[in-house]
Amino acid sequence: MSVIAEIGEALQKGKKADVEALVRQALDEGGDPQVILEDGLLAGMGRIGEQFKKNEVYVPEVLIAARAMNAGAALLKPYLAEAGVGEKGVVVLGTVKGDLHDIGKNLVKMMMEGKGLRVVDLGVDVPAARFIGAAEENGAQVIACSALLTTTMGEMKNVVEARNASSLAGKVQIMIGGAPVNQSFCDQIGADVYTASAADAADLALELCG
Repeated sequence: MSVIAEIGEALQKGKKADVEALVRQALDEGGDPQVILEDGLLAGMGRIGEQFKKNEVYVPEVLIAARAMNAGAALLKPYLAEAGVGEKGVVVLGTVKGDLHDIGKNLVKMMMEGKGLRVVDLGVDVPAARFIGAAEENGAQVIACSALLTTTMGEMKNVVEARNASSLAGKVQIMIGGAPVNQSFCDQIGADVYTASAADAADLALELCG
């Protein structure tokens, strides 16, 4: 098995120290940093995403795989910057104002990073204006809003309206998700995309950024 394939295997098992050692080995052997990223780390995380969709792995496995991926990616970062390799897109992510839940949001972030996207995580209790400001500052293609409480869903409409009234109208897509949210609500408030799972959110965000 090649070192690149071993990186993907170790990542899927959540073996952070092994992933770091293998990434260093691949770099020492003159491996292309982008190939290490794409065919090793992102491919491994992609397989975890597929397994998660099929309920073959669960949140804890995703968390430890993401931790291993981030450790490997941190080693590659300076090499990728030197080679001028850019990210595949930028997503601004947060839980809307009034809502302090972040487990779903954090899972979405990991899945999106596993697709090679840069995620600007605004945390929880995020007002509409902050989503817009962060998207403008970071040149984002997507704003992703999460809510777990039915009482905070309405805040997503404020984000849509703020986007429509800003320079981002027609340029930045708004994606929404969370337990009380559905396609009908998405259509009602004029958001662009609704996704039911973290893995789907990552796939669609990558499409939208492309």
